[in-house]
Amino acid sequence: MLLFYIRHGDPIYNPDSLTPQGEKQAAALAKRLAMYGIDRIYVSPSNRARLTSVPTCELLGKKAQVKPWMDEALAAKYFFVDNGKGGKSWCFAHRPTIELFSSPEVRAMGKEWHRHAAFAEEHFSEGVAHIGGELDAFMLEQGYRHDAQNNRYVAERPNHDRIAMFAHQGIGMAIMSLLLDVPYPIFATTFDFGHSGMTVVEFSGEENVYPKVLQLSGDAHLYREGLPTKYQNRLYF
Repeated sequence: MLLFYIRHGDPIYNPDSLTPQGEKQAAALAKRLAMYGIDRIYVSPSNRARLTSVPTCELLGKKAQVKPWMDEALAAKYFFVDNGKGGKSWCFAHRPTIELFSSPEVRAMGKEWHRHAAFAEEHFSEGVAHIGGELDAFMLEQGYRHDAQNNRYVAERPNHDRIAMFAHQGIGMAIMSLLLDVPYPIFATTFDFGHSGMTVVEFSGEENVYPKVLQLSGDAHLYREGLPTKYQNRLYF
């Protein structure tokens, strides 16, 4: 099985939508996905994710299935922290939290990182349990049972399906870390997803399956269509 995790295109957050640039990114992405096909499409209930999926759905004649647990708001509920300025910010964008995430003490706790005393007032443990449970149920629907103790999946129904998930950056940090059994502090402070970036994960094997990332936040579809390849609208590479 191939799983395609796609962040929405360049957004307008209020009201929830896409910029003209984001609409072009979504159209370019659809052409890329249509080259080899997608069997099932899943989407966050947010409008910006849904709009990013529309060109792919139309080009392939598919209807997206809405998954409420893939919404950015769910991740924000658990992974926002006080920013010290009277507001909230993502934990992976908050410098003091990044430093805690990178500390030897937190790293040594592995997948139990969220039980560190420094996070006693946060909601990280609830987020790991909630999103992890939803993700495991979703993967079982696709034919793969999560064997978290051994950091792998058991192929209950091995297949060559191609599934696409259209969602967000924030929830993507939780989904990918849990999917790959990589502790969240490592994944969320080391990797990122650009606008319309396409991450591809392969589940190969007939019994015990160890997912492998073939591509992280790829933007070749933008280059192909002559669109700016500007990460987060701030950096060209």
